[in-house]
This record gives sequence, structure tokens and C-alpha cells, in this order.
Amino acid sequence: MKYLVTGATGGYGTYALGFLKELVPISDIAVLARTEEKTAPLKAAGFDVRLADYSDLTGLEQAFTGIDRLLFVSGAPGNRQSEHKNVVDAAKSAGISYIVYTSFPQAETATSDLAADHIYTEKAIEKSGISHTFLRNNWYFENEMPIIAAALSNGKFVYNAPTGKVGWALKREYAEAGAKVLAGADFPEVLELSGKTLTYAELAQALKSVSDKDFEVIVADDKSFVSHLVETGLPDFVAELFLGFQKDIEAKDLDVESKDFEKALGHSLTETTEALKELLA
Repeated sequence: MKYLVTGATGGYGTYALGFLKELVPISDIAVLARTEEKTAPLKAAGFDVRLADYSDLTGLEQAFTGIDRLLFVSGAPGNRQSEHKNVVDAAKSAGISYIVYTSFPQAETATSDLAADHIYTEKAIEKSGISHTFLRNNWYFENEMPIIAAALSNGKFVYNAPTGKVGWALKREYAEAGAKVLAGADFPEVLELSGKTLTYAELAQALKSVSDKDFEVIVADDKSFVSHLVETGLPDFVAELFLGFQKDIEAKDLDVESKDFEKALGHSLTETTEALKELLA
């Protein structure tokens, strides 16, 4: 059995490979990267490194030769639909038998602009006839570091989603689930991977308890939220992106109650306070 993990030099991919090599022989694991940059450690570790970009259908077909099971890490927004179609088409052409795809929470009903590409990709995979599992990953704790870091440095925890809840978990936990599903069997076609849902106010209280710092917790309007992030050093366009995430959260796109995550992992998720300690270490 030959496995391939895409996005191998990224954060999620790196974590996934670390877990996967504990589950299957490293000689059975191939990795996909866009360029040779950063792949030297992967080669040295014994992984079968293959190079191709999601925009290059022919390159993907060559890279997928001999692969049985694919962990398809979603690409960056932009030309994602056409690029993801290439991945699916190449997988079908290469005879891949199983795709594990990192998708978006509640993809079929989510209102977020981010969801559209994932809905498209899920449908493309379904249409291909390839067996699959969609990992509808909720939100990384790591995504909140700009808000967390600002609270600890300038005394203001500022957010824009007063009632929205999020199923936060650590990036490594999402990647561990991906590796276990890829190497495992009998997983359903859809897994809603979500941690315990919390509001930002609850996250702020947890942060106070682990940091021993007191700070203001502020629900800001759109303009003030963006201005705050820009003042902390984020570019305007990134701050606007974070505002979009807040709107998705307030719209309940990430408010997912599910036991799928712990079932896939085979153990409990890291408690919120412990996860924050890990991020701040």
C-alpha cells in the first residue's frame, strides 16, 4: 500500500507525516511538494519526495503514479477550484483508490465564502467515484494567535463575534486525525472534526487563567476590530480577512457539535487551557 500526503512542507502536512510514519512503514509514504525548497529533510528522513503543483495536471498524474491512498490537503484560495479539479482528475487517472480531503465545517450548508471551493471539491470527488472521507476541519487554535498575542502584549482581547461559537483544536490534532483516517479503514464519507464549542469570551477567560495576565475583553465593531489588528502589525488585507472569519463565526458556520474528532483520534482532545499553554510555550 502506497500513501501520499500533499502540502508536505506546510504545517498540517508536516504534522500529518509525523503521525503517519508511526502507523505505516516510511518506505510506503510519498510526499508532494511544489518545489524542492524545504524538501531536503523529507528526503533525508526516507520519504519518497515527488514534485508537482496543483495547477499542473500532467505533473500531478506523474506524481500520483503508484499511489493507493491520498491525503489531499486543500490549497490556498484563489484558483482553488480549477487546481482542486486537477488533483481529483489526476487521482482518477492514476488509479488512486481512496482520497482523504481536508474540507470546511458543515460544507453543504455553510454561508462562508470559504465554503464554496470545498463544496465544489467534495462534489468533484464524489463524481469521480473514488472512495473518500471528507475531513470537515473546524478551526485551529493557532488561527487566533494575532488576537491572543495582542491581548498579552497590549492588554486588549478584541473580537467581533459576540455570540458565535468555535470548535477549536490544535493543528497537530487535525493532522493526527488525517493520518489515522488515511492509514485506517471503515471511516465514514464525512467526518465533522470539531472540538468543544466555545465563545470568544470563554476563550479569553481560559487565556487569563493560563497566562496569569488580566486584560480587557472587548467586543468591537467592524472598523475598530480591523484597526486594532492593524495596530498590532497585521497588514490591512489580513485584518480584513480576519474580520471575514469573525463574520463566518457569528453566522454559526463553526458552531458544530460532533463526536467524530475523538472517534477518529481514538483519544480525547487536548483541553482548552492545555492547548493554550502549548501555544504559549
